[in-house]
Amino acid sequence: MIKIGDFQVQNFGSPYIVAELASNHNGDMNLAKRLIDEAKEVGCHCVKFQSWTADSIFSGKVYRDNYFLNDDYRDRKDYSLREIVEKFSISEKQLFEMREYCDKKNIDFASTPFSQQEVDYLVDVLRAKFIKVASMDCNNYPFLEYVGRKGLPIMLSTGLASLWEVARAVETLENAGNRDIILLHCVSHYPPMDEEVNLNNMDMFRSLYPSYPVGFSDHTIGYEIPLAAVGKGACVIEKHFTLDKDMFGWDHKVSATKEEMRIIVSGSLRISKALGSPVRAVTEKDLRKREAFRRSVVAARDIRKGERFSWDNLCLKRPGTGIPPERMEAIINRIARKAVKRDEMIQDDDF
Repeated sequence: MIKIGDFQVQNFGSPYIVAELASNHNGDMNLAKRLIDEAKEVGCHCVKFQSWTADSIFSGKVYRDNYFLNDDYRDRKDYSLREIVEKFSISEKQLFEMREYCDKKNIDFASTPFSQQEVDYLVDVLRAKFIKVASMDCNNYPFLEYVGRKGLPIMLSTGLASLWEVARAVETLENAGNRDIILLHCVSHYPPMDEEVNLNNMDMFRSLYPSYPVGFSDHTIGYEIPLAAVGKGACVIEKHFTLDKDMFGWDHKVSATKEEMRIIVSGSLRISKALGSPVRAVTEKDLRKREAFRRSVVAARDIRKGERFSWDNLCLKRPGTGIPPERMEAIINRIARKAVKRDEMIQDDDF
């Protein structure tokens, strides 16, 4: 169990719901505030941005090649990759404004840093409650060591990593003195086909890392898969969030709308409650219902005094307030001490 603010993050508990805004604000802080408002309204615990600049996310080669990473932006001629990256990035000043707005709305603020400078600002200035490490940095061991030394809980996305790389990433964080690690199962291409999601990986991570909670960072379309992840015990659900799937921008098509996120939040609460405990227990309601629904030994026909009880003259009927079915065999061949009319329940003093 790991504490994020006042929230206890644990496997098979009520999941911590993160509305991933990333760059869905499209560089417009009024749009970002609307996203925060709606994430709060539907019950999300946290909104998360991504802290990067044109300099911290890509090298010069990527800009020279002008290679757009998402299908909506391949072969565009009306702007360059650098232009769109600069448009969609969020400055330190804007991040500070968003942190203050989240405080005002009483919703957790978080961001994914892409450089050590962005880590410092997130931790030392914005006082974030946790650090999210993107899948692309799961093998960025110098960066992981730096993040680990900050002492905050870490959500480590595993989407692009082999099992060996995840193991080394966890070891790097541990060696940096950090054992507040939340592993996020993730498929990093957008969107994955259902058969590519492999939610059973969550069970595998829990078996390999029993000390660490396991969550799910989702890139599927719709709300069904994240709810299924809650059924698998996810401690965190991270889902891209938008006002409109058709809006211009990188991630809107794979994002949840307000109504989809509302279903994820409310459904997660119901599912986590329904999971309950692995310990089998009979409730007081069950005991009361036993009396009405279970069966007791009943005379199948009129039974004379001195007659032997048999399989022919006994049967089992509701309610369950008399001699239970498991004792019926012990009554067979016993002698009736008095006459019993048909459909009367057999009592212990009848034999």
